[in-house]
Amino acid sequence: MTDAMRRSGLRDWSLLLACNLMWASQFAMVKLVQEQMGPLFAVTFPMAIATLLLFPLVKRKWPPTHLGGFILLGVAGQVTAQLFVTWGVRLSLASNAALISLALPIATAIMAAILLRERMTRMRWLSGLVALAGVLACSGVDWRELNLTGRQFLTGNLLILASVLGSAFYNTYSKRLLAVYSELEVLLYSYYAVLAVLIPVTLASEPATPRAVGGFGLRTWLGLAILAVFQYFLSMVIFLNVLTRLDATQAALSNYLIPFFGVLLAAVILGERLTWYMIAGGVLVLASTVMATVLDSLSGAKSEDHMI
Repeated sequence: MTDAMRRSGLRDWSLLLACNLMWASQFAMVKLVQEQMGPLFAVTFPMAIATLLLFPLVKRKWPPTHLGGFILLGVAGQVTAQLFVTWGVRLSLASNAALISLALPIATAIMAAILLRERMTRMRWLSGLVALAGVLACSGVDWRELNLTGRQFLTGNLLILASVLGSAFYNTYSKRLLAVYSELEVLLYSYYAVLAVLIPVTLASEPATPRAVGGFGLRTWLGLAILAVFQYFLSMVIFLNVLTRLDATQAALSNYLIPFFGVLLAAVILGERLTWYMIAGGVLVLASTVMATVLDSLSGAKSEDHMI
């Protein structure tokens, strides 16, 4: 039983690595496609493509029940996360955004305790501290530039924090719906709600971009395809699948891999400098995800066996 659980934990750990690697590529791809479009269109268009990819894979095209739950999941989760970070980064500093985004696993743990009655084990606390130490070494936060209290950045900081809370809510509340629906259904139905909000907002904010679609270059279309297939489709299906087996808190701790993978991709693709302490930080983050997935699951199983 322990060997089977160990294999299952390693599989989930590997899947979370793949998810966060795909999510880390978003920054480079969004920057690439925004050469020919606005930030909202860069989110809405590939998400619409991902929805079209999901549509033929789901037998039930509309949720028979829990309609309000999917609207809440899409609007309070994805829309808040995508829309507010787009506006917030414009009104704040990059270092502010990098530091505030580190609150995602913490926010998820708090919401999971409230909504799902999950508990923070000692292993999870320890893995969170190890991950935080590692991610601070490679997150790219410029401590000299950092300004969280300046009045000129307050609105932007609050919007970024709201975006983090939106992501945490999506990670947590989707687990409730996964008890009834498949991961493909949860993703498709929540995307319906997201697009119902984002499409009119995008058309109102960036009316010229849809007319320019025919002039997009090959690089732009490649970037949009990568965002649609990997960012909004494959990675989300994998993450929701893992979420059916792990607690939301465990899965969320893996999000600390995103800054490290972002730095790694920047070094490989863009030739940016990779320092030894960034590598050491990445190793700590990788170790923390093993602690949160494989070791925490095994320690939980041993506790249950002892109780029996």
